[in-house]
Amino acid sequence: MKKDNLDAQATSDRKLEHIKLTDAAQTAHILADKRFYYEPLFSGNREVPDLSLDFAGHKLDLPIWVSSMTGGTGIAAKINENLARACGEFGIGIGLGSCRKLLSKDSRSQFFSDFDIAKYCGNSPFYANLGVAQLEELIDEGALNKASDVVSSLGANGLIIHVNPAQEWFQPEGDIIKRSPLEIIKICLEEFDFPIIVKEVGQGMGPKSLAALMQMDVAAIEFAAFGGTNFSKLEYIRNSNDLSIHEPLCHVGHTALEMVKMSNQIIDQLGEQVRCKNFIISGGIKSYLDGFYLCKLSKGNAIFGMASEFLKTAMVDYESVSRQVTQIKAGLAFANSYLSVRSEN
Repeated sequence: MKKDNLDAQATSDRKLEHIKLTDAAQTAHILADKRFYYEPLFSGNREVPDLSLDFAGHKLDLPIWVSSMTGGTGIAAKINENLARACGEFGIGIGLGSCRKLLSKDSRSQFFSDFDIAKYCGNSPFYANLGVAQLEELIDEGALNKASDVVSSLGANGLIIHVNPAQEWFQPEGDIIKRSPLEIIKICLEEFDFPIIVKEVGQGMGPKSLAALMQMDVAAIEFAAFGGTNFSKLEYIRNSNDLSIHEPLCHVGHTALEMVKMSNQIIDQLGEQVRCKNFIISGGIKSYLDGFYLCKLSKGNAIFGMASEFLKTAMVDYESVSRQVTQIKAGLAFANSYLSVRSEN
């Protein structure tokens, strides 16, 4: 069959398919995404805009961060490998799950391979991760060098400090945090010679906490806002005791949108007093459009982070993660070409 005939047949088949799918393709005006203006006149639909940016001393090819998830557990090694390979391939950053088990020499040999991802990351940044409770314990022991050893042994670019008083409070075996997390962070900034990122674990943080961090020499602030995986609720569910009286506490926190607005206000109010404007906007980011919207709305140098969405594919195989990031990259390219963010009142 000649090419013209083949093209005509393909067009006919496509049009027939359009007719059959008309009912299924109906949309309701209430579903229109009011966050954006769609401007279809100014780009070709196969143009590839430059999505790269400088972030916390690193060059990222995409404004994406794989947020901390898995600590040392049976399946963590393969999950971390799949995620790290994607970071190396696509030029995005990653934060490891809690590296607490690497602080002890006895358990380090058993669990080190779960976290040993430097060889997969290429030039992409990856950060080790410890909680304020573990760091306070090391401070009391005069043993902060153990945290430095974890970072250096992994070949990590720096350390994420996760701030989780609510999680520890709900956790049956939770640690007691005696100092304020702010004091612990200040001590770490004085003692360590590598970059530090500070994050919450699912509640987000309010304006006073956010302003305090933004006036410190941290490399970045990860929101880990309310609306995604909430480790306080996770521990509430895990706890075998009846804690139903405390269940409402699981719902205390701040959404990513709320934190973007707060950080914008802080930048406006404090001006040159702000030392950190690098934000990883995470917590409830269910799609690249959520991330795109919040990054564009932010007055800081923002990227977006996802955890559970990447975990789902990383538990399957690397090809699943690669396809996922490929599609996110294509979607971000389209969004950058055709969407502009409506201003928030």
